[in-house]
Amino acid sequence: MLRVALRGIRSHFVRFALAVLAVALGVAFVAGTYSLRAILASTFDGIVDGAAAGQAYLRGTDDGTASMDEFGGTSTRERIPATLADDVADVPGVASAIPDYSGALVLVGADGAAVSTSGAPSAGIGLFPDDPSLTLIDGELPERGEIALETGALEASGLQVGDQTTVVIRDAIEQVTVSGELDFGTSAAGAILVGLDPEVAAELYAPEGTVSTIAVFAEDGVSETELRDALAERLAGTPGLEVITGEVLREEFGEQIDMVLGFIQVFLLTFAAVSVFVGAFLITNTFAMSVRERMREFAMLRAVGASPGQVFVSILVQALVIGLLGSVVGIAAGLGLAAGLAALLGNFGMELSGSVELSTDTVVVSLLIGIVVSVVAAAIPARRAALTPPVVAMRGDAPSERGLRLRGIVGAVLAVVGGALVAYAGLAKTVEGDAVDGAGTFLGIGAALLVVGVLVLAPSLARPAVTALAAPVVAGAKPLGALARGNVVRNPRRTASTAGALMIGMTLVSAASIVAASATTSIESMISSDLKADFLVQGPAVLPGPVLEGIEELDSARLVDPISFGITTLPDAKDPTTVVGVSDTLFTESIAAKVHEGDVASIADGEVLVTRDFAEDQGWVLGDTIPLGPDGDEVRIGGIVTVQALFAQVFIPQALFDDVIPAGQGQLAAVFVTAADGVTPDALRADLAEVVKPYYVLSVLDADDLVDRLAGQINGMLAVIYALLGLSVVIAVLGIVNTLALSIIERTREIALLRAVGLGRLQLAGMVAIESVLTAVFGTILGVGVGVGIATALPAVLADSGLTDLVIPWGTLLGMVVLAAIIGLFASLWPAWRATRQPVLQGLAAE
Repeated sequence: MLRVALRGIRSHFVRFALAVLAVALGVAFVAGTYSLRAILASTFDGIVDGAAAGQAYLRGTDDGTASMDEFGGTSTRERIPATLADDVADVPGVASAIPDYSGALVLVGADGAAVSTSGAPSAGIGLFPDDPSLTLIDGELPERGEIALETGALEASGLQVGDQTTVVIRDAIEQVTVSGELDFGTSAAGAILVGLDPEVAAELYAPEGTVSTIAVFAEDGVSETELRDALAERLAGTPGLEVITGEVLREEFGEQIDMVLGFIQVFLLTFAAVSVFVGAFLITNTFAMSVRERMREFAMLRAVGASPGQVFVSILVQALVIGLLGSVVGIAAGLGLAAGLAALLGNFGMELSGSVELSTDTVVVSLLIGIVVSVVAAAIPARRAALTPPVVAMRGDAPSERGLRLRGIVGAVLAVVGGALVAYAGLAKTVEGDAVDGAGTFLGIGAALLVVGVLVLAPSLARPAVTALAAPVVAGAKPLGALARGNVVRNPRRTASTAGALMIGMTLVSAASIVAASATTSIESMISSDLKADFLVQGPAVLPGPVLEGIEELDSARLVDPISFGITTLPDAKDPTTVVGVSDTLFTESIAAKVHEGDVASIADGEVLVTRDFAEDQGWVLGDTIPLGPDGDEVRIGGIVTVQALFAQVFIPQALFDDVIPAGQGQLAAVFVTAADGVTPDALRADLAEVVKPYYVLSVLDADDLVDRLAGQINGMLAVIYALLGLSVVIAVLGIVNTLALSIIERTREIALLRAVGLGRLQLAGMVAIESVLTAVFGTILGVGVGVGIATALPAVLADSGLTDLVIPWGTLLGMVVLAAIIGLFASLWPAWRATRQPVLQGLAAE
């Protein structure tokens, strides 16, 4: 039977080629995801090795008190005196001790604009001549008034050694000369690394003489453990100090990176799973139609002694071979996909140092997915072939289509239950008008049931739906329309299976389109209703103090409301708490807040505002006191609010913020500005532009600018999602091509008869094209309908996340249906060409 199975593939390879391609595409996504993760992991491992190249480190102990670091991150460790580097310089085994003087910086390139790549940070780093992790490629190490640039930063900036440029570091705008080119021994992955004179870096980033870590490098022959023990002995009794090996720090960094890479992998594998699932439809259809055509062959096998089990296994062997071939091709394609993505990221400035390698995990997972999906998808057609009585099959009768009533009932029940859960998630409200607890869970379960229900119900819907869709064609393209309609509805299971693959992709695409349109409108609505100030001044990082001073001095500005962000730790809080320092007039004059209890004006009385979600998590109510004052003094909660414009948990008076957040750990994040009486917005914008101009990366935004910026971010994410979902649509199109091609093989005699009675080749091609278009449009309409049904509940479930308005982009959805028709037309080209090439006499002689 093995020989029979393999001969069947060889003799009908074209029949199975598209199934192999479908497996290959799905597996390529999986293999590419694993390979890309390996490249990213290798790159970031190199970055970690470079960033933590020391053999030992001195750092503060974790006292649980959260603070914000120079780059806006959160740390719960104390800072330590930088002078400890001098204290341990003479410890036996120490080659050098380097304090970490680093922080945010803006570098101006040769084109006069700030240098940035791929969203990676720009950092200034104090350079020490005795740092063994540093290599000077060209020029000299910087002195005061100079900088040295890492190779990637030098290339991205367009500068050369000896050029003059500008850097912005906190409040300082400095004219500097590029003194040299640096290599830190690893890829910077798009980060802009700027070397500074260590004394300058200490003044800028450690004005109080404290740093986060001190890297200690060992002399030759001294192990990390030996160095750590020697340092610990010398520094024994120093309060708030911890001595660790470099390996410990590298492992901690690695765990943080693994969390991020794990999220990326899960995100990509989700779309890979969709593609594999869609590919299963194609494989099932391929084998179902192959089984129908080869019934006499299976009957002959049964007649000469083959058992039902042997027939069943022979078909599964074919599926196994298809899965294996598809997986092998998919693995190779996945490696190419990963290499292409790495090159694309490199073009955007994120150079990846890792190489594309074929790991055992990638091979095993990819092979298992391809083979298992193929075998499982072929199991139902194989069972049908094995259980068909030989006498029935010998007569040439295909297994009769069972009635669709039971399947229709089951599908309808699943769809109704799923739809009811989706509706409940979207309509059920609390007394305050918010989504009920667990609404997201109800929506997820309901959406899954609705999709499965419609897939099960689709054969029952195929006849009436396709008949209705075909009505214009039947009336306008006689007799081709009627012939095409009859061919499509003749086998509703096959039509539904082919259309179902496209339905899944279109469900996700339409839901994503609705979410994007709703999010854009919600943002526009939120900004128009919540933003009362004329302009918002902000940047990618901290606003320099002189900017606020310059804005406050403008005669054209009537009201200036700054906001400052900081991190602190509250008793019993699970995580560090984000607090925002605000002026007395922020919530009454510049932005709106939804007040659930209390009054936003209580800020002026020294009280605080707490977001409702955070208050519920902490068990706080209006009037409670929390330890936020100086030395832990209790401060009363004067209001419980929801502020969609600011992502924070507690809002406190600016004076209290300065007491709660230590100097240097708070960040001036933005400034809201309102024009003075008689001053036009354009005049105020011009004045603000002059104030921020020297800092290069700051923006002056009005409501329309904010909407455009946020909408652009949404559209960017949507483009990525469309691209990832596009693969599932491609596989679905292959399913249409395969179904049409196999259908033409099944209908060889019928097509020959039509040709014999006068149907021309062009007419035959038109009939096949109509069949393809009807199938594609049917699947798309099902997908759009399900996607709209699911997406309508999202605004209610995600209202607290800012998705408050439901917008259904009917134009976009109609465009998807039109696109489906075009896709169906192109999908018909090859099958139609094959149909028109069949010799008429040979077709009439076919059985």
